[in-house]
Amino acid sequence: MNSQISGEIKNRLDEAQKVVVASHVRPDGDAIGSLLGLGLALRDAGKSVQMVLADGLPSSFKFLEGSRLIEKEPQGGYDTFITVDCADFKRTGKVFENFGQPDINIDHHKTNERFGKLNLIEAEEVATSAILTNRLPEWGFQITKPIAAALLTGIITDTLGFRTANTTPESLRQAAALMETGVDMPEIYMNALVRKSFPAAKYWGAGLSSLESRHGIVWGTLSLADRKAAGYGGNDDADLINMISAIDGSKVGMVFVEQSDNRVKISWRALVPGLDVSKVAKHFKGGGHAAAAGADIEGGLEEIRSEVLKTTREMLNL
Repeated sequence: MNSQISGEIKNRLDEAQKVVVASHVRPDGDAIGSLLGLGLALRDAGKSVQMVLADGLPSSFKFLEGSRLIEKEPQGGYDTFITVDCADFKRTGKVFENFGQPDINIDHHKTNERFGKLNLIEAEEVATSAILTNRLPEWGFQITKPIAAALLTGIITDTLGFRTANTTPESLRQAAALMETGVDMPEIYMNALVRKSFPAAKYWGAGLSSLESRHGIVWGTLSLADRKAAGYGGNDDADLINMISAIDGSKVGMVFVEQSDNRVKISWRALVPGLDVSKVAKHFKGGGHAAAAGADIEGGLEEIRSEVLKTTREMLNL
């Protein structure tokens, strides 16, 4: 089935002239990597391309060539609309509310709602960037060094540096092939996963000081006041969830991040094999993978945290 869809996507991309490529709000490395990888490939092929992230580009990914081309909203006309790394359409953000159905939806989340006209969903791949690593040459595009750097960033970040349970020999071969373009993988690893700004480090400090652990769950909380005090410019958790996921002795790691619009962003990580946190995220109209998932819920921080912790315990039998 995916071979047929891939062929249809190739035909659609061949015909496209003015393309809008979008990914999800609060973008992570795979959102940015797949957006840039596909967008730059289309530009190299002579297409007019707008690459859009409603929340803009996090400063930690500005090292990627072509990142300056990413805009916060689309401008003007288009004939092809593509989403990458989005499990559901609303994750593209409010700027796309009246944009219509995407022509192409490329993703690796098993909870993807198949909201595009053409849906290439490969949940066995470690990242949407991994899908594009395989498919771009098939569609007639050359993977240049800047494109390879973007795609490798997506693969490295979604596997936490090849540390997640879904890392496969194939994902390592994909990384090796991308490195053969001349990309410096240690540099990407440092920039995307290790280095933190001073405000991000202060923000982490607030989250770590809030840590609690009960019923096999370890969680941290980041309030709007914490963000302001740290001077952190993003509306995410600055990847605190990855730090919490390294804490020994628990089954699930979670972070609650208060948003300015009376919403709370929640991230889940399964810390032991066999747990599927995506079903909890799906219950709260979020999505993701068995080992990593997220949701965005309307309401106050204290109320949401209490409800979500209770539901997580019940649904995962903790």
